[in-house]
Amino acid sequence: RVTTASQPPRRVSAMATSQAPLHDQLDIVIPTIRDLGFLEQWRPFFQPYHLIIIQDGDPLRKITVPEGFDYELYTRTDIERILGDKAWAISFKDSACRCFGFMVSKKRYIFTIDDDCFVAKDPAGKDINVLQQHIQNMLNPATPFFFNTLYDPYREGADFVRGYPFSLREGVSTAISHGLWLNIPDYDAPTQMVKPRERNTRYVDAVMTVPKGTLYPMCGMNLAFDRELIGPALYFGLMGEGQPIGRYDDMWAGWCSKVICDHLGVGVKTGLPYLWHSKASNPFVNLRKEYKGIFWQEEMIPFFQAVTLNKETTNVSELYLELAEKVRKGLGHIDPYFTKLADGMIAWIQGWQQLNPPTKA
Repeated sequence: RVTTASQPPRRVSAMATSQAPLHDQLDIVIPTIRDLGFLEQWRPFFQPYHLIIIQDGDPLRKITVPEGFDYELYTRTDIERILGDKAWAISFKDSACRCFGFMVSKKRYIFTIDDDCFVAKDPAGKDINVLQQHIQNMLNPATPFFFNTLYDPYREGADFVRGYPFSLREGVSTAISHGLWLNIPDYDAPTQMVKPRERNTRYVDAVMTVPKGTLYPMCGMNLAFDRELIGPALYFGLMGEGQPIGRYDDMWAGWCSKVICDHLGVGVKTGLPYLWHSKASNPFVNLRKEYKGIFWQEEMIPFFQAVTLNKETTNVSELYLELAEKVRKGLGHIDPYFTKLADGMIAWIQGWQQLNPPTKA
């Protein structure tokens, strides 16, 4: 059942929601072009939560959502109606469209997942509750300023090791929790081509904070974040139809958000939880999408490693607008695409502010 402005969302029973952590503070965002039968396997974990489904592709196609889920569904027609002349900044025919769900959510936390991902099992054979682990990651502090060799010191059975500064042991707020995948690894097209049968079977029981000043390749298929801390920085860029590049949507969002997290002194974690990535995408199609990005990233990454933002600014939207202008000046020489991307970043913030007006003190 689709939620509209005049039709309140259907709620699952209070009994189902009462036991789920942050059930009233977290939305699950799913981009898709197909029926969502994959939700059946996730039902024990996802049913207590509200889903935001972003239907990509043909807006007239009716997709099926299993009974019993509380959800709202947006098509391209809805995006254009809601954002008007700023809708162009939301990618079409690409999973980057998921970021529209981040924009319309009213919850503090977001978890986003791809529709070819299923429940994984831990080494003991137990189903992994990805939401529970992501929530644990986000509610516990991060340690970006000094690396702990036992990884997450706040997990049961771990602590800060000898030599860790006591002045840093309180940690900082966690803005992003980046999960991993068993089975099909998230490889680029050249690696897919030379390792077509490779599968990830290694379950590493660890969560770690990505150190300040270090970038990482963020994958959007198993990702959670705190909208209040970092939401406006999670724009997945311009990808898909009409764009010269694809499969860099989550990378772009990861680089931008990490620079802003570092500036604000908040943390990014990676590691647990794992899910089961079931389907390998076509490496030849991927190569066409990635081709320019493979070259461009050799300049994009040094740009993000060197970029600095106004020390006095602490508002994420303002920082993102500043970053957009630095992208225009620092990357625009590579290709006109980056000038358009900078415009998209600005339109994204305008749309975010339209749907999330600042609260008056």
